[in-house]
Amino acid sequence: MLIINGKILTMTGKPVECGYVRTEGKVITEVGTMSALDKRHKGEEVLDVDGAWVMPGLIEAHAHIGISEEKWGAIGDDCNEQTDPVTPALRAVDAVNAMDPAFHDAIKAGITSVMTGPGSANVVGGQFVFMKTQGRCVDNMTVLFPAAMKAALGENPKTIYGDQGKCPATRMGAAALLRRTLQEAVQYRKDKERGRLDREDFDKEPWMPVLQRVIPMKVHAHRADDILTAIRIAKEFNIDITIDHGTEAHLVVDEVKASGFPVIVGTDLTSRSKLEVQNMNFKTNKILAEAGVLIAVTTDHPVALIQYLPLCAGLAVKEGLPMEEGLKAITINPAKICRVDQRVGTLEAGKDADIAIFTGNPMEVFTKTLYTIIDGQIIYNGMKDDDEFTLPPVSAGNDILKAVHAENE
Repeated sequence: MLIINGKILTMTGKPVECGYVRTEGKVITEVGTMSALDKRHKGEEVLDVDGAWVMPGLIEAHAHIGISEEKWGAIGDDCNEQTDPVTPALRAVDAVNAMDPAFHDAIKAGITSVMTGPGSANVVGGQFVFMKTQGRCVDNMTVLFPAAMKAALGENPKTIYGDQGKCPATRMGAAALLRRTLQEAVQYRKDKERGRLDREDFDKEPWMPVLQRVIPMKVHAHRADDILTAIRIAKEFNIDITIDHGTEAHLVVDEVKASGFPVIVGTDLTSRSKLEVQNMNFKTNKILAEAGVLIAVTTDHPVALIQYLPLCAGLAVKEGLPMEEGLKAITINPAKICRVDQRVGTLEAGKDADIAIFTGNPMEVFTKTLYTIIDGQIIYNGMKDDDEFTLPPVSAGNDILKAVHAENE
């Protein structure tokens, strides 16, 4: 495929005002200016986008897409195993329904890959997967698994298990459970290295890539004290974490910066439904970015719908986040945070041919997606969108409704 005459935002430097992107198979092979284009392109599919914005496919860094299905209520909700507060052996790949219509919504918004996994009911929730948004078989859609180990502090595990009369009923209990689990994993690792094990432990093995710092622990933390607890435990066990949500991270920005850990901010596009999110504000993104913290923006789908990811970034820009940083927060930054930036997040030769083409800035509400390309294939063509809303038939004799119907037509 050869995409020509686009405004190319590679997310590696300044935009190319009139440029091209060439792909072969599933990868990008060339990116450059139109003046430097080798005109020999026989046999290629040529896509003239006539000034449209050409970007790397957008990335959602924290969601429950395919696991918390939109249409089926409790039947389609496989997000939280609320029977034990510590469940490290759970695997997102065993719960993702690739037929979840939210994947189609994501594709229509130019979102080509997502990090999805268990929710925050448990202190330890299980393993996340980073995957493409197009496909029917999760194994074929997977880019990285395991991609992270989910942990949670604060109101969710405290409330769910405290109401059952179990630990954790307090924040102290949640932190103690997490420490105990990590300490047991550390001892298991030592015993394994010394040849003292009769067999592998199904609940301990998932911790090995975390202790080796191959993948991070992905910590749900809203309140400032929970964020600091997450940082404290990470330092104690010498592991990497991502701070997910980080609602009050701006209140402890110096400590977050000093930790070196990234923050996946959001979702701020929702109500203040519980006490620990009372300080929710889109300005959090600006404050963290100005301090030098690596940030990504999240919808936490289905808390906010995944197709509004670029709008969440736009609202952060409205509150002071620089425009370029807003675009990075939904492309290269989440790719770095999710440790898949060698494949996605920028338009560069050798990267996956995941490309989103928009009528303009995707963070603006009136911008439309023209094309979504995943692994070098056009998956969505906005020029031929057949999802237009159709008005219901008008009842005979209802003149007012007829008039409204005629006006809308």
